[in-house]
Amino acid sequence: MSVVSKMLWVLESRSREPLGLVELAEVTGRSKSYLSRVFPLVTGYSVTAYLRARRLSDAARQLAEGAPDILSVALDAGYGSHEAFTRAFRDQFGVTPQAVRQRRNLEGITLVEPQRMDTQAQVTVEPPRFENRPAMYFAGIAERHNMNNPAGLPAQWQRFQPHIGHIDGAIIGAAYGIVGEIADDKFEYVVAVEMRAGAEAPADLELVSVPALRWARFLHKGDLSTIRQTIGAGEKWLTANGYEASEATYSFLEYYGPAFDGRSGSGDIEIWFGLKS
Repeated sequence: MSVVSKMLWVLESRSREPLGLVELAEVTGRSKSYLSRVFPLVTGYSVTAYLRARRLSDAARQLAEGAPDILSVALDAGYGSHEAFTRAFRDQFGVTPQAVRQRRNLEGITLVEPQRMDTQAQVTVEPPRFENRPAMYFAGIAERHNMNNPAGLPAQWQRFQPHIGHIDGAIIGAAYGIVGEIADDKFEYVVAVEMRAGAEAPADLELVSVPALRWARFLHKGDLSTIRQTIGAGEKWLTANGYEASEATYSFLEYYGPAFDGRSGSGDIEIWFGLKS
């Protein structure tokens, strides 16, 4: 079982308990920092957001089935007051618990169902290619996105597209998506090209430094819609073979090589995990 699969099993089987990264670190044997990075990369949710969404989804079902009172549902979902529950429920679903209870249906509500514990079920990965690289430098556009709904990613790539092939000092042939800090259910994403050592980034782009690491490069088969499944399958392969991903901020990359077709979103895509030494 991969680390993420084990986390999902604990979260689903003990969903009513006050769980957090401390408890999950004890169960998995991995650090809180590692878990806080790998879980969102595979699932699209932070641990806190996933638990909150799952508990609120269960609460929504109870309300639609005619729960006798809202406070008992709120307490069961881990909220200490009617007001706090209503605020969280409205933030999650865009409607109040009272409205769902009154209309007795879940129309227009997108529930968060349990994630598959077998994160590799829908894709297979070949063993990665390992490569030691010195520190790398990238010039690009950095933005923050919602972890479970990164709707702004295509527009970010479009804004960067005119720069590709026109940056002095850039290494031609590939573009990268670099995941940075993950916090508060958001993540930093940098669309960039690699720069030669000593080259300066244009004034309108940011320069990002990626530490020297040993990289596991997994080939992604298919288009961009299944990329998280490849991330999950890669994490499972690393765990099964005794490797651990690095906890460094810029230690996860998406590689888009010369044969990548931006129109179809497929071809020449790799997932790079920096490894812990």
